[in-house]
Amino acid sequence: METVQAAGVVCFRGGEVLLIQRGTPPRKGEWSLPGGRMEADETPAQAALRELTEETGVTARLLGLIEIVDAVIGEPERLFLLHDYAAVWTGGEPVAADDAEAAEFVPLEEAVARVSWSETARIMRKAQDMFGS
Repeated sequence: METVQAAGVVCFRGGEVLLIQRGTPPRKGEWSLPGGRMEADETPAQAALRELTEETGVTARLLGLIEIVDAVIGEPERLFLLHDYAAVWTGGEPVAADDAEAAEFVPLEEAVARVSWSETARIMRKAQDMFGS
């Protein structure tokens, strides 16, 4: 089974969290955190910030690593190692770009309700617990 290194961001703006609606597999059409595959020459933290800006146009300052989540996803199945970071918004208004169909800041509880993967909801709550908003 192929292993894919990826990074994601729980980006806070006040009491809101930035969500994207995925435009490509895996989980196409679902609401999720901005993120994606790491490139060969970058760290997980660099990948997280790059993906955030590519998918949404938003810039942020990382607060720290929340957790590394492993998940078997897709067809064919791949093992994703998802390096999830918390960040605080520093600029830009969300605009869907790259492989996102939509991007918007929503209140944390709405974000938790909107995502369909329980791990994403857990990571958002853990980010709130660890770093506040």
